[in-house]
Amino acid sequence: MTLPDTTAARRALADRLEASGDLSHPAWRAAVEAVPRELFLRAGVFLPADDGHWKPVTAPGAGPEEWAEIVYSDQSLVTQLDGHVVADQVAEPVRGIPTSSSTVPATVVGMIEALDVEDGHSVLEIGTGTGYSTALMCHRLGEDNVSSVEVDPEVAARADAALETAGYSTWTVTGDGLLGNPGRAPYDRTIATCAVRRIPYAWVRQTKPGGTILATVGSWSYGTGLAKLTVKDDGTAEGRIIGRSSFMPARSQAVVPSAGNLTDRTAYADSERDTLVSPRLLEEWMPAFLVQLAAPGVQLIQVVPDGGAETAYLFDTERESFAALTSHGDGWTVREGGPVALWSDIESALMAWQAAGRPDIGSVRMKVTLKAHIYGIGESPALRWEHRLA
Repeated sequence: MTLPDTTAARRALADRLEASGDLSHPAWRAAVEAVPRELFLRAGVFLPADDGHWKPVTAPGAGPEEWAEIVYSDQSLVTQLDGHVVADQVAEPVRGIPTSSSTVPATVVGMIEALDVEDGHSVLEIGTGTGYSTALMCHRLGEDNVSSVEVDPEVAARADAALETAGYSTWTVTGDGLLGNPGRAPYDRTIATCAVRRIPYAWVRQTKPGGTILATVGSWSYGTGLAKLTVKDDGTAEGRIIGRSSFMPARSQAVVPSAGNLTDRTAYADSERDTLVSPRLLEEWMPAFLVQLAAPGVQLIQVVPDGGAETAYLFDTERESFAALTSHGDGWTVREGGPVALWSDIESALMAWQAAGRPDIGSVRMKVTLKAHIYGIGESPALRWEHRLA
């Protein structure tokens, strides 16, 4: 099927990105106008449907005009479910967990602009995905300066085919993106188009001193931050969280969803008390990010039963601890179990953050060493966290 000329749609996308402040450099605007996003979505996409289903949509099924409108819309487009299902393999809406997507263009372009690349720079991309961001960087820097790593062989094959059609033959490797690709190291820039709980030290080793690492940190679907770090001569990397960001989790760092009867899992608590902070605060982006600093690896499950009390569960499977929070009237009760007082640690961090004036995510400093990730906000010891690496 031949798609209509999308030159105007690409120009309109660039205009919107410029107006929103996500696109400012003329070279990146040229890339957005030149790279056809539709080439990287040939297998189709999944759009949200009723009752938690996903509706498969392909170019032949949608028609040229509707397909172009979807492709250049300001939204993330799910391209794979459950690690193997793609849209052109199914005809009816299906259930599934998104495992790959073409991220909203504003996020893609805003992130690659934040790399601060210069002509001649070499870039390592972790997570090829559809290949759209790879193509944008190839257009800006030249294909010989862009290397990309993708863990899923099928995703990598589709991305390679799309890149070839677009006229780029970059160095794409199938493998564990957390290990990076030492073949062309060290790189001037390393960028991850997936979210990670911790930035692998391999990325520090594979980036030149003075070079930049840009990656989304966090394991929740929200409450994640874009870390921008500069690699130092001493083998550390240091910087800060420069803003909110949301990407699919790296598969080898993805958190396994909690299973089983939640009531049974929290039946035996070591303590029970009224909370000092409402867990509804965790619905906000910055507090959600703080939770992951105070209790790395924790999962949140919220339950609102018909006619029952609202309940929030926090699980830390690595430390075999839990907190069950239940609403009552104007307050909440927390029951904690396991070797770690999970909610108490989280509550202390949230209260220290409130006392500091509720600073935004851009106030978070970050340092990566061989042995630890260190985070801090201001000078308060209560807003400093060190995550030791095994």
